[in-house]
Amino acid sequence: QVQLVESGGGSVQPGGSLTLSCAASGFTLDNYAIGWFRQAPGKEREGVSCIWRGNMHYANFVKGRFTTSTNYVKNTAYLQMNSLQPEDTGVYFCASTCVWGGTAYPKADYWGQGTQVTVSS
Repeated sequence: QVQLVESGGGSVQPGGSLTLSCAASGFTLDNYAIGWFRQAPGKEREGVSCIWRGNMHYANFVKGRFTTSTNYVKNTAYLQMNSLQPEDTGVYFCASTCVWGGTAYPKADYWGQGTQVTVSS
């Protein structure tokens, strides 16, 4: 059974950091581009980052603050988030797809259930 499970969300103050994890089972992470997405209340889901075999892409609003990585031994992807701001609040999802790479990156429609990130003072 294919599954993606996010963890690591929580509440932090502005300027704080969190690291999200995305554990994959039922398939190998290396088979697909792995994307992180987020959805704030009342807003559409938006792409945050993408990683495919060392190629990384970031949305302008997180560049320089967020870092995506993968550990293929653990079959887990990560999103390190630094300098968090209130506008980063939302539910964060990992998926075996991303908004970058077009058809050059292999993609599939597997999604995690999401993890809540709340940034407030």
